Amino acid sequence: MSSGRIEVALTPSVMPLTPPILLPDLAATLSAGADLAKELKAGEVIALVGDLGAGKTSLTQGIVGALGGGDVTSPTFSLVQEYRTGSLEVYHFDFYRVESEHELIDLGWDDYLDRDALVIAEWPGRFPDLFPKTTRWLRLSHHESGRLLEEIPPETH
Repeated sequence: MSSGRIEVALTPSVMPLTPPILLPDLAATLSAGADLAKELKAGEVIALVGDLGAGKTSLTQGIVGALGGGDVTSPTFSLVQEYRTGSLEVYHFDFYRVESEHELIDLGWDDYLDRDALVIAEWPGRFPDLFPKTTRWLRLSHHESGRLLEEIPPETH
C-alpha cells in the first residue's frame, strides 16, 4: 500500500514542496492552497501549470480563502479576477483564451506585475517569456489516486 508520498527530483535552486503532495480530492487541494498561502507575500508570482480539470482554480481558491478573500471563480472568460484579501491583493489570471503576447500586455500584465500584490496565473506555458525570473512554477497533474502538486524548475516550463 502506498504511503501517498511521491518523490520527484528537482534542481537545488528551487525550493520544492516537501515532498510533492498527493491530493486525493477537492478538500485536499483547498488545504494545500491554504498551506501554500502561509508562505506567500506581496510581489510574488505563481505560475500554475496543468491540464483542464487538474485543480488550478481549486488551488487558487485555497490560497485566496486562507488569505481572507471571498469567492474565487475561474477567470477563463474575464481573463483576470482581482481579490482584496485581509492581508494582500491577489490577481488571478487565466491565459487559456489569450491569443498573443500583445493581447496580454494590453490587459496590463506588466502593470499587474509591478503592483505590490500576489499574482497567480493559470496556463502560463502559453507565454513563459513574460514571467519574471523569480516566478514560482507549480504543476498540478492527474494521478491515479487524485492529483499531484509539485514545484517544477523554471527552465522546464
